Amino acid sequence: MTQFTEKIPQTLPDIKTFNKEELTRWFEEKGIQAYRTSQVMRWIYLKQVESFDDMTDLSIKNRQLLTENFSFSMLETRQVESSTDGSQKYLFELQDGNTIETVLIPEKTHYTLCISTQVGCAMGCRFCMTAKSGLIRNLTQAEIVNQVIRVLKDVTGEKRLTNIVLMGMGEPLANYENVIRAIGILTDNDSGLQFSTRRVTLSTSGIISRFEALGRDTKINLAISLNATENHTRSMLMPVNRKYPIEDLIDACARYQLAPRNKITFEYILIQGVNDSTADAHRLAKLLRPVKAKINLIPFNEHPGSEFKRPAESATLKFQAVLHEKGYTAIIRHSKGLDISAACGQLSAKKIIS
Repeated sequence: MTQFTEKIPQTLPDIKTFNKEELTRWFEEKGIQAYRTSQVMRWIYLKQVESFDDMTDLSIKNRQLLTENFSFSMLETRQVESSTDGSQKYLFELQDGNTIETVLIPEKTHYTLCISTQVGCAMGCRFCMTAKSGLIRNLTQAEIVNQVIRVLKDVTGEKRLTNIVLMGMGEPLANYENVIRAIGILTDNDSGLQFSTRRVTLSTSGIISRFEALGRDTKINLAISLNATENHTRSMLMPVNRKYPIEDLIDACARYQLAPRNKITFEYILIQGVNDSTADAHRLAKLLRPVKAKINLIPFNEHPGSEFKRPAESATLKFQAVLHEKGYTAIIRHSKGLDISAACGQLSAKKIIS
């Protein structure tokens, strides 16, 4: 087999940052049939090859042309930690030396992958370890998708990776263009990664200025990190609430373009003495009445340096009981990966020193 990859200069654009329409235009400008776009994308995303050399149904001439014009990015795995519950936390190094974390979560019948959308985060949520590093930069479309491609190689056996949650490091709606482009690749049933939109969920702290575009541009699931029932507490926990207060957030959720039979998931992290009382539960039930809602209750995952505490199990059960009495679907989510700091709010991507 003729080898080309060693000739790729680092300055070439990454082919994984192009969508199908952009690649099609590029091929047409080079006098190559448009259908070659789907061929190339299937090699990248379905067969998950690691070089243009492996695209054996393309002519040597076309492989040479791709090699001369594009680079082919992959993530470098610096560390994989395994939890006693079967979760795995990946530390990936990016080309600029920054690092991100991605978590593979085993479920009864499948796997869920929690992926990152930024290096760090600018939202400043007081319960989250990622916030402590601040925002370093957005991830590219390729860096978001490459997390999935890399982990797929490790998923073997009967269980398949079927669910993607954009709940890792970063605020997805603060990196809107790259996130939407990545979702397009993840859910492309022809030549992308072929995940069902019903099994992809984006979690946001509530940047409601992006809600209209999100509802128009994709039909994936929406999750809102709520965590309080009144503005004083939510603003203390989540500074984004000062710009987008609860009443505006709920109004935007009520108007959000949901797919038929879908509901918005509200994530509510229960923190001892802050937001875990039955009075909070009653306020939450009233607050969400205008919205087609379901609720995930997440007992706070403690981490070093945090001022907050995990609530007593009895408080969590009482909170859930109130919501059930009010007719809501309310599930207690016991986060996996606690022993490897891979649970909700614990990702920090500390750099490994070789």
